[in-house]
Amino acid sequence: MTRIAGTRDLVRAVLQAPSPRAGRTQERSPLDLLADPRVRLGLGAATTLVTALSARRNRVGYCEARVFRAVNGLPGSLYPPAWVIMQLGTLGAAPAAAGTALLAHDRALAGRLLAGGTGTWALSKLVKQMVRRPRPAALVSGSRSRGRDASGLGYPSGHAGVAVALGTAVFPRLSPSGRAVAAAAVPIVGLSRIYVGAHLPLDVAGGAALGLAVEAAVALVRHPSGHKSQPGVLPGRARRGGLAGLVARR
Repeated sequence: MTRIAGTRDLVRAVLQAPSPRAGRTQERSPLDLLADPRVRLGLGAATTLVTALSARRNRVGYCEARVFRAVNGLPGSLYPPAWVIMQLGTLGAAPAAAGTALLAHDRALAGRLLAGGTGTWALSKLVKQMVRRPRPAALVSGSRSRGRDASGLGYPSGHAGVAVALGTAVFPRLSPSGRAVAAAAVPIVGLSRIYVGAHLPLDVAGGAALGLAVEAAVALVRHPSGHKSQPGVLPGRARRGGLAGLVARR
């Protein structure tokens, strides 16, 4: 009886134990998936294609118009802080971020920031000429323009693209508080472009997707396997010094 009972306990333990593969599957969060640059490249490229095809129609759907008017119609007192945050998506933000990384002795990150930011800005200009979507003032009646009038074409938003490219590259190097700031600031850049009347929501979505794809492509050029892009994998100097006080300290 003792031998039979022991056998039953062993079988019960084996049946109730979770398989290693199931455990790994459950632990994979969306953030873990996005840590793989191959996933980011595919997601960014697909979203860019879908939004570009929609933007080529030169018309604004009901939902997009409602979102635009809701953000564009916010109080004018929000313009000063919105303008400040909006600068995180300018072309100059890329060399500024790269310079900060160099001061922290992280040359690899500096290269990714410079290549991802400037590459996204340049590619957005090319996509604009291919899609040729006008600015909101030509498509939505009653749109408000704040600050300097945006010239040229609308889709995609270069500001949103640069902000996403820079934020994605630096995110794994930030402390928890720094990640929270980045997660809030990057979307605000895109919303600010809607607020000032420079872009429609589809423009911002396409720009953000383009920035995600370009940054992932830069990461894959440096590390084709994608392993070096995992969050929390910091270079030696970054672990010791930190990116101007924002790098995660283990």
